Order: sequence, then C-alpha cells, then structure tokens
Amino acid sequence: MRTVLLLGGTGEARKLAAALHVHVHVISSLAGRVKEPRLPEGEVRIGGFGGAEGFRKWLLDHHIDVVVDATHPFAARMTQTAATVTKELGIPFLVLRRPGWTQQAGDDWRWVADTAEAARSLKQERVFLTTGREELYAFAHLDNWFLVRSVEPPEPPTPQRMHVILDRGPFTVDNEKRLITDHRIDVLVTKDSGGDMTAAKLTAARDLHVPVVIIRRPAINVDPVTTVDEVVRWLGIDGG
Repeated sequence: MRTVLLLGGTGEARKLAAALHVHVHVISSLAGRVKEPRLPEGEVRIGGFGGAEGFRKWLLDHHIDVVVDATHPFAARMTQTAATVTKELGIPFLVLRRPGWTQQAGDDWRWVADTAEAARSLKQERVFLTTGREELYAFAHLDNWFLVRSVEPPEPPTPQRMHVILDRGPFTVDNEKRLITDHRIDVLVTKDSGGDMTAAKLTAARDLHVPVVIIRRPAINVDPVTTVDEVVRWLGIDGG
C-alpha cells in the first residue's frame, strides 16, 4: 500500500483524508499552531519538520511515496519547501488549493500585498480584523480600534485598542452582520483564504456597504488543483 503524506490543517485536507484513508496509508501533518485542532481521519502527526533538511529526512525515514499539500493558501513557505524537496527526491507532489474569492456587484474591495500594506491603508477608525492571531503585530502600532476574531487568544504584540472574540467557523451571514453592526465596524480586513466557510463576512460587508481590505495570496511556483476529486483522480484511486 502506498504511503501518502498529506500536509493539512484545512477543511479540504480533512475531506481528502476521509476519501483516501481506506485506499492508501495516509499520514496527515498539522503544523500545531492550534492547541485543539480538528483532526482528520487516519494517522496524524503534529509539529514542524525542522526546515528543508528535516523534511527531507522525515520523508526518507517514513518511506513516503507521494506528498499532497493541502495547507492554507498563505502557508507558502511550507509549500515551496515541499515542492523543492520532493523534486530533489523524485517524489510525486501535488498542491490542493481552494479557489480564492471573486469580487461581486456591490463589493467595495481594496487588494493589498501583505499585512504591512493593509495596516498602512487603514483610514477608518473601527476595524474588523480577521487575518489570524499571528498577524496582529503588523497592526500593533496603530491607534485604530480593532475587533479581532481568532480560535485561540492572541499573544503580544497586539493593538492597544482591541476586543477579542474567540470563535471558530463556519460563520453565518446573520452572525457577521450582527458583529459588524453591534461593533460599528467601518472596514473589514481579511486574507484571500477562499472557501465557503469564511465567505459569510464578505456577504455581510457587501450587504452593509462596508469596505473590505483583502490581502493577496503569496505566489507559489506550483500549479495547484482546486478540488478533492482532482487529487483522488491524480492518485489513480477508483471510487473516490
């Protein structure tokens, strides 16, 4: 039986693990940034690999036949490391990325390159910030008021004026509208993570005429597929 390393942590990765684990030996790898992650079916490892050399050694020690990268669209460093090392070792490698968001009629979006540019762009007073707790340092020097939502409490440096909501999606449009209205939000700042699970905030912002600052995905030198079914077919598994 082939052994597939699935670089995960996303909803797509969990769906893929469920589809594959009865056909191949799947080892799902999670970065370990969340204390209580949603675990996929099958074998799971948690934590980093120790850079490219550690990753290379781990692949060889565990006799990995295939690597599928289904990490978050902003985990570009892991993706590039995996692409480089698997190419050197001759291990088949595929990236699964859900599509990014597409602007619709009524949206007021401004695209920026990174969190630093997002911070520089903020002219509004009250900000709904959904970039993740590890990105808050980029906004720590600002005097704006921030509504911050994350799975776990953020660590310093963080903005001085900040209200934190600990929550995990999926979120509803009604919930997002309530947050935006109750906290008198002037602008939403988010990443182009894509997917349905977090898109409700964009719909809420559109309906309430709230502008959105969206951070572009980092570029990767790999052509990804966008669905679990494509990965299953690439692996040559019948029945999905």
